[in-house]
Amino acid sequence: MEILVAFSILSLSLGILLNIFSSGVRTAVLSEDYTAAVQIAESLLARTGVENELLEGEVSGEEYEKYNWTISSYPYQVYEQHNLEPPENSAGKKDKLKVFQVIVTVAWNEGEDDENERTVQLNTLKYSFN
Repeated sequence: MEILVAFSILSLSLGILLNIFSSGVRTAVLSEDYTAAVQIAESLLARTGVENELLEGEVSGEEYEKYNWTISSYPYQVYEQHNLEPPENSAGKKDKLKVFQVIVTVAWNEGEDDENERTVQLNTLKYSFN
């Protein structure tokens, strides 16, 4: 009888320990996915306006056959919103500083179904003179 009780306690303890370890593994995998998504988003944000001209619109693509990304850039009306005049250049003409709000979204599915979609979104303001 005592052996039966001991085995019952042992089986319950092992079940709880396995559950703890499996949730730790799931958390580690999720953390790895978020880290990769943030690295992709930071890379895309850094390249935007540097490799190509900064234009209004959206561009999308895929990384590592898992992460879908979208870069959205919209004009940000800095002068109008803050009642400012554009600065003058050395020739006495007003430079037209164009400011864009750039939003990078990286999305991926956690598992086989589309219900567990995760996203990371970074945004910033970038400028160009035209």
